[in-house]
Amino acid sequence: MQASRRSFLAAAAAATATAATGAMGADKWGRDRDWTGNVPVSYPEPAWEIMDKKFAGRQGNARLERLWTGALWLEGPVYMGDWKCFLVSDIPNHRVLRWNEDDGSVTTFQTESFYANGHIRDRQGRLIACEHDSRRVRRLEHDGNWTVLVDSYEGKKLNGPNDAAVSSDGAIWFTDPGYGILGPYEGHKDTFEQSAQNVFRIDPHSGKTEVVASDFRRPNGLCFSPDEKKLYIVDTGATDGPDYPAHVRVFDVDGKRLKNGKVFADFAPGFTDGIRCDTDGNLWCAWGWGGPDTNGIRVHNPAGDALGMIHTPEVVSNFVFGGHKRNRLFMAGSTSIYSLYVNAVGAKTV
Repeated sequence: MQASRRSFLAAAAAATATAATGAMGADKWGRDRDWTGNVPVSYPEPAWEIMDKKFAGRQGNARLERLWTGALWLEGPVYMGDWKCFLVSDIPNHRVLRWNEDDGSVTTFQTESFYANGHIRDRQGRLIACEHDSRRVRRLEHDGNWTVLVDSYEGKKLNGPNDAAVSSDGAIWFTDPGYGILGPYEGHKDTFEQSAQNVFRIDPHSGKTEVVASDFRRPNGLCFSPDEKKLYIVDTGATDGPDYPAHVRVFDVDGKRLKNGKVFADFAPGFTDGIRCDTDGNLWCAWGWGGPDTNGIRVHNPAGDALGMIHTPEVVSNFVFGGHKRNRLFMAGSTSIYSLYVNAVGAKTV
């Protein structure tokens, strides 16, 4: 009887200890938590890894949330504050999803999306889409109609636009790596017509498209520094093999031209994809493909030094600063949408 009582008390103590740990299991970054949100997460949020004690971007009393799951591959996020929503591409499912801020529901914003990837808003608040399947950049007008901005260069089809950034003069800068024509999953198998995987600029006045960089293996995510004196561009060449680039390069912006390009930070093993700057000039970089401990978002200061990281249970392809104060990260996490309030403010993109 005494042994039975001791066994009972031991089991009860173990159960109490398990309950006290809340949603956390064995993983130190909390990636194995109960993602339903029904079990509390004890602050500070365990997903944060601080690499430099001077980094102040962690919000101590905010938790990493999984807002929704059910996609095949999420990409190309954009926050639409005046629409009270966040849009994100589910590329293989040929659709754009809408997370609604009022009630947290997810609805379909666009079917037949032409396997769109990256999205951005222009200076008039219009939605810009980089389409894999149609190999073009389009703009959604205020009246609901779409306008094709560019689908070719020098008489040849674009490879397949991927991501875009808009400068304060209204110019649209976009990358053209051609992932959408490598196979049917994100577009269709087709022939590359451009001689290089270029970075382009669309002039806001003439509409003319010009090459601003042509020496990338697979140009991908891009963003401006807050003062627009720098342009950061990702090269995901490592998707073609380990001998190719897995880094971010930074350029001086000289009007319509880029100068003095150099490697800003390397992300091997794995590679980064989507990038965004905060108002302090730090570069936040979606990271993955190098094993579980590379899944998430890594933050670098303007000198390229790593400051911290948010660890997630899935590869984060891309993300955006959103919310009323631009201090909430909305993350395209492979099959799921994640969010986290941070102690940083995203630089204005429109």
